[in-house]
Amino acid sequence: MTLSFVPLENIPHLWEQNDVLIFLIDLDNYDTLSMECLNSTEREYLEKLHTIYFKKRYIVSRMVLKHVLFHLLNKSSVLDISTYKDECGEVHILNHKELHICISYSENVLTLAISKVEVGIDIEIKRSLTLKNTLKYFQTTSSCTVKSASDADILRTWTMKEAYCKFSNKNIFSILSKEPNFNNICYLSYLLDNKYIFSVITDSDPHTINISRLEKINYG
Repeated sequence: MTLSFVPLENIPHLWEQNDVLIFLIDLDNYDTLSMECLNSTEREYLEKLHTIYFKKRYIVSRMVLKHVLFHLLNKSSVLDISTYKDECGEVHILNHKELHICISYSENVLTLAISKVEVGIDIEIKRSLTLKNTLKYFQTTSSCTVKSASDADILRTWTMKEAYCKFSNKNIFSILSKEPNFNNICYLSYLLDNKYIFSVITDSDPHTINISRLEKINYG
């Protein structure tokens, strides 16, 4: 699946046509980081992060999210939009329970889902794996099948389980060694730009999903 670029001003039109919007953002596009869009609670969380990499992806994810929502919610300023995490790590928008947010990272790529329905996503860059270190996280009942699987198949299974955890708001370690319960859910997996393995989970009702690359946001 080859992704097209979408500018910020086109997002309201996409929102009218779809239940779930998913954007890929290149972290390398953002060299100058500004905390101006972060409120005091978000800045406190930022201070708990110990590396430049984790700080950067947190700042960029909140900045991008707020600029997208600024166009969707008709706010007067991005500063009117506040995010917070619940005890399981799910991101929420203050005073907007109708919105469902999910974020995933892999190296230099950030993936952001903004949804009208509950959603879980996960992305991994397609790469070779050290299988003996990876297999221990999967269920033992299908170990023979897993051992003969390709790296892409294992990454697809990994992203599926990560997406399921986010959809169900459960800790990843509670599900890695078990079979997820796929009753009444819809699971989709994609190879994006022949580079990223991506999974998305929603409930089983039919939903429209748009996946695109977000054009660089010029801010500050």
